[in-house]
Order: sequence, then structure tokens, then C-alpha cells
Amino acid sequence: MPQTIMLEGDELPYTEYMRLAGMFPEATVVNGTPLIRQARSVKTEMEVIMFRRAAAAHAKAYQQIPSVYREGMTDMELSIEIERLMRLQGCLGIFRVFGQSMEIFMGSVLTGDNAATPSPYDFALGGQGIDPALPGGVNGTLLSKGQSVMVDLGGNFNGYMCDMSRVFSVGKLTDEAYAAHQVCLDIQEEVVNMAKPGVVCEDLYNKAIDMVTKAGFADNFMGIDQKAKFIGHGIGLEINEAPVLAPRVKQELEPGMVFALEPKIVLPGVGPVGIENSWAVTAEGVEKLTLCNEEIIEF
Repeated sequence: MPQTIMLEGDELPYTEYMRLAGMFPEATVVNGTPLIRQARSVKTEMEVIMFRRAAAAHAKAYQQIPSVYREGMTDMELSIEIERLMRLQGCLGIFRVFGQSMEIFMGSVLTGDNAATPSPYDFALGGQGIDPALPGGVNGTLLSKGQSVMVDLGGNFNGYMCDMSRVFSVGKLTDEAYAAHQVCLDIQEEVVNMAKPGVVCEDLYNKAIDMVTKAGFADNFMGIDQKAKFIGHGIGLEINEAPVLAPRVKQELEPGMVFALEPKIVLPGVGPVGIENSWAVTAEGVEKLTLCNEEIIEF
């Protein structure tokens, strides 16, 4: 008989946890979730190949987004068209997350001030949603001139979740919006230049905060009233895995880790700008997986 049993305490329902523990009454039961998540944070070469395939399909779908925009659309109507593009590229349509209480469909399409609506989840950007039963994402807002549209859908094409955000605009945006977007691109460049095995996650977060503060956009970074407490997160079978690029996270990057980096800024009256790409940690640095135009594309 085993002396110790390790169960995924953060994932199993209480009744299932107790049933399994009861099968070995003499054993000590411990929560194995932290150890399992640590092991899953480093991917095999085959898993990285799966990410590359998913990211390529993800990019193909995003490249077609301008072709489905129609004047007078709502954010929901555009989201439906983009979801169709994703499915035609092979997206499974399931957005898998860690945490029983977190729910989301395929991702979000956020425009205007809806992007600043607080979320009950620790998302970079929230959105009101079309009903309080699922408070996040599109809310039926008309896509209007002078507003940005951020597309942030999870690319689950083969079980591995890649993550990518791109920004579009209805007509021209303000000079401030383009400047803020460039700040996010600059943050991405500096952070990925730092990222390599042995670098502490917290240091990458602090670099981003230092840059956005010096640029004057700290109040709008990663949300306005409710700010996300990270600038990046591990991805894998679920969208929110280790490592997390956040304050007080002392975990070091290792070869085989795969993460999404998403510096984003929300501007009142305009909407969200910024970038999100998926990256694989290599022996020397990082490899970009999501290869797609990063500038703001005007509809």
C-alpha cells in the first residue's frame, strides 16, 4: 500500500478527491497540482512543434480578418466572423483554462470603452459581455470610426493553446493611440531581448513597468480601473500555465518553456492597443511562434 498519494487538489471536485483518498485510508494525501504544473511548464521538443503548427494556423486566420469586416458591424458580428475564420483553419473551438471558476469562449474582440470594463477574472482586458451570465468580451458595441479593435483569441488547433492579440482600427486613431501602441511594441522588444534561461520572471515584469512608466502610460497599462497583475503567462494544454511574468514570481526561465507576452494599453474613447505573441524559450533566448503583422491595421 502506498504511504503517500498525490492528487490534483486544485482540479478535482471535492467528492472525487475524497473518493480517491478513501481508497487508501492509511496513506497521506497531498496536493500534487503545484508539482504537476511545474513539470508541465517545460515542454518537450514535440510539444514545441505542436505549438509551431498551431501558431501558423492562428496567423493564417488573423491575416484574413480585414476581409470579413463590413461597415456598420457590431463587435459581436465581427467576432462571429473571426471565429469562423479560426474554425476553418482547424481551431477546435475550446478555450481550456486552469481554474474551475474561469469561463471564456474562444477569446475576445474588444473595441472602444468596452475594453476597460472590469472582468471577474485576471484578464489583461475584460469586456462587459452580452449577458451577466458570462461577463467578458463583446457586448454589441457598434464598431465606430476612431476606435480600435483588439482581437485576442486563443489558438487551440491541436490541444496546445497558443495566444495572439492584434489591433485593428475603424479609420484613423489618435496620435496618442499610435504612440501607445509603439510603447507596447518597444516593451515587447526589450522583454524578449532579456528573456533567456536563468532570467527571473519578476525581472521581466519590472522591465515592462519601468518602460511604460517612463513613457507616461502607466495609468492605462493592462487595464484602467482594474489592472492585470502580470504581463505574460505560460501556455500549454491550458491558456494559463507557468511561468507567469508577474511581481514576486521568482521562477527562472528554462529551455522548453512557452509563454505569451501581452503588453497592452487602454485609452478612453479609443480602446485597446498593444500586442500579444507566443514565445518558446530556447538555449540562447526565445523563438517567436506567432508570426503576423504587428502594426495597427486600418479597416
